[in-house]
Amino acid sequence: MNAQELTDDIRRFCRTHADPAIVQKYARYFKEAFDAYGLPSGEFMAKVKELLASGSFTMQTVVDASYELIKSEKYEEPSFAMQLLKGFSDQFSKETFRVIEQWFPIGIRNWAHTDGLCSELLSPMVQKQIITMKDFSGWRKSKFRFQRRAVPVALIKSVKKSPDVQPYLDFLDPMMMDTERVVRQGLGWFLREAWKVHPEPVEAFLLKWKNDAARLIFQYTTEKMSKEERLRFRRG
Repeated sequence: MNAQELTDDIRRFCRTHADPAIVQKYARYFKEAFDAYGLPSGEFMAKVKELLASGSFTMQTVVDASYELIKSEKYEEPSFAMQLLKGFSDQFSKETFRVIEQWFPIGIRNWAHTDGLCSELLSPMVQKQIITMKDFSGWRKSKFRFQRRAVPVALIKSVKKSPDVQPYLDFLDPMMMDTERVVRQGLGWFLREAWKVHPEPVEAFLLKWKNDAARLIFQYTTEKMSKEERLRFRRG
């Protein structure tokens, strides 16, 4: 099976199993337009497993097909690209990171794909030391907001296992004045999870930024704090 045949097979499957009721059900979770087939999640994962089990294509086939699938405005097609690539995780290298990097300009356009990409592909690559935090340096100022969001979100799992949070805080410091809501949410999510493990340095970082950074970051970060603790981070 070549890349075009794989793409065509996925699209036929999606059209055959489309359900408008599912589209309507999930559209409310997206501020962006939600264009989808409405594929039931169980059938989606069953198809992914079936394709991977067939052994009829290589990782390179998935990479080649991914550019067309990621470009699609149909929600499920980028999801197929991500899950199929995950199936070859034992072959991941720095080049895989470069492939993923090319997805943002062409089609990563919502929070769900961004966060799934971080959880399923990028975070494991960081934890396996295929890539490091420094590989995300250029992403911090990307013109694509979801690529910027991916920076803190991809680092959540590794910071929770790290004995030292300060390098992470220093790395994310240049992003604290980002103007996009989705990026601020990602930063707040990272800081909340980091605070659970490293409360004192994270609180010092928050105190440094409390009068300048967006309140949305603090809203997310302090979500698990007591009311008294949250008061410390109100603007002066």
